[in-house]
Amino acid sequence: MDVLKQLKSINKDNWKQVLWQFIKFGLVGVSNTLVSTGIYYIFIWINKDLYFWGNAVGWVISVFNSFFWNNIFVFKNSQMGFFKKLLRTYIAYGGSFLLGSVLIVLQVRVIGVSEWLAPWINLVITIPINFILNKFWAFKA
Repeated sequence: MDVLKQLKSINKDNWKQVLWQFIKFGLVGVSNTLVSTGIYYIFIWINKDLYFWGNAVGWVISVFNSFFWNNIFVFKNSQMGFFKKLLRTYIAYGGSFLLGSVLIVLQVRVIGVSEWLAPWINLVITIPINFILNKFWAFKA
């Protein structure tokens, strides 16, 4: 797999740069969380029955937020076209959203993890996966 080959090719000098990118990626992730949660709460403030739409709209807008900031702040040296990066960003985040959804069901229903704790456990898994997918595939930085 191309991503694995690229990961193996990172030398000791490049690890500092990759770590710094990961930290910046995390900062962008915090802003995504604020955006999606804010939109979600606005929808349920308007009408509690709109929770599904609030979650969906929040996800769509927060992924665009991620794309915007990752494009100019984290992976700014990417030479790939705008729309190709945007589509790949949505695919990468969509994959991690599906993975997180499966994991949360397994954790809560099968393992018995608290529904309040499970999403935070998932972040330990989905954040590195999202970083790798965005760095080596969506932005090819």
